[in-house]
Amino acid sequence: MVGIWKILIAVPVGFLILSYLKLLWTRSRYPPGPFPLPLIGSLWWVGLRLSPDSLTKVAKKYGSMCTIWIAHYPIIILSGFQTVKEGLINHSEELLDRPITHFVIKAFNRKGIGFANGHSWKEQRRFGIVTMRNLGLGKKGMEYQIEEEARRLVEAFSQRKGEPFVPSLLISNAISSLISVVSFGYRFSHEDDMFQKLMEGVDAMAQFSVSFFHVLYNFFPWLMKYLPGPHKNALSYMQIALSFAKEEIKKHKECQEPQEPQDFIDFYLIQMEKSKGDPKSTFSEENLAQSILDLFAAGTETTSSTLQWALLFMVAYPNIQERVYKEMEDVLGSSHSVSYQDRKKMPYTNAVIHEAQRVKYILPVGIPRRCAKELHILGYHIPKKTIVVTDLNSVLCDPKQWETPNEFNPNHFLDKEGKFITREEFLPFGAGARVCMGEQMARMELFLFFTHLMRTFRFQLPEGVKELNQDPVVGLSMHPHPYKLCAIPRSSL
Repeated sequence: MVGIWKILIAVPVGFLILSYLKLLWTRSRYPPGPFPLPLIGSLWWVGLRLSPDSLTKVAKKYGSMCTIWIAHYPIIILSGFQTVKEGLINHSEELLDRPITHFVIKAFNRKGIGFANGHSWKEQRRFGIVTMRNLGLGKKGMEYQIEEEARRLVEAFSQRKGEPFVPSLLISNAISSLISVVSFGYRFSHEDDMFQKLMEGVDAMAQFSVSFFHVLYNFFPWLMKYLPGPHKNALSYMQIALSFAKEEIKKHKECQEPQEPQDFIDFYLIQMEKSKGDPKSTFSEENLAQSILDLFAAGTETTSSTLQWALLFMVAYPNIQERVYKEMEDVLGSSHSVSYQDRKKMPYTNAVIHEAQRVKYILPVGIPRRCAKELHILGYHIPKKTIVVTDLNSVLCDPKQWETPNEFNPNHFLDKEGKFITREEFLPFGAGARVCMGEQMARMELFLFFTHLMRTFRFQLPEGVKELNQDPVVGLSMHPHPYKLCAIPRSSL
């Protein structure tokens, strides 16, 4: 009996030793990085909890292209503008794919846009880009819808009558309402139970994706599917959110007007009908439902967090706030409306918005890529299917590119004459083939929401509060710590 136990112990131990020796031999072919230990890899050096400068510390010690190991899996880190540009732009085709983990397969079933690869991703993304462009056209196109939501947000702020309040929920509601209009053709009441379930599902998946249980699930999927835990909760919320999306699809099918598509679902159903005879078509109700969730996941938290940071900076730097207001008054005069085209006549305001995106990038790292083919970069040969992570914070705060990289300084986007300058180092939406599909919509949202608010209110700290915390809360996104401000109507000043 003792002999059997020795064998049962010796076999897995021997396997671990052989696996570790293989890792050490393989390691020499990858870019440098912290020495990996058995089982935990480089986590002893990096730490379990990601911070905004976690990857920057690795780059400072090991270079702009380095490797960290999660157990025996290598992850290539690209840092700094030149190296990230080399990866995402010059090697865009090699870095097309997203990592497909056990949990991603279970949760997304290779559907939608965000976590699909290959032919399905290319077809769904191409359709998404064209449709977003089509939704932006016409008298009731994207800009009109954004202006409507901006006016509603102004009204919600006005109802606070200059008293201190937390702006985060109002901003998030406005952004999610806009995505609702784009996806479904109408805005939901935020008290609607099913709409709340949709948003809870998106939030649950976001929270779980950066949890330790996510890592456990991917290492032990065969075990985790039998155990209770937050992974079960996240998957349950995901199914509820998908059911909500599918119910909306069903309603659209029942009252569809093929000649007058109004929203993302309408355009998609028309495309499904056109593709019926194509055996290679990936257009299906399952892909549509997941794509809707992708729109909410990608567009709500990111834009909402950026607007929250922008308002925080206006409170922290009242002189910048007044300069923005003065520029708007000089340009717009007595006009009651602001259009997206007005950004060209308001370089300082445009620079302030860009600087808020730069100095407080809302993701800890760029969304990971996976090598779709062997990658030859900077003297290294990275095997197919290797995960590559871009440290976009290191790009947006690269001291070689920005005069005061860690300070809020709108002059980063202005020339000596005060004209707005476009900078190739400004990559908050990523770059290459996987650049954010909703970039144009996000730019319009930020400009129109920000200018509507700034023209109507002067923002200031509540009485007795001297300053706001400018450190981010680190999760899937890096949003500000909850804060209160006062929105004083300009008309009352």
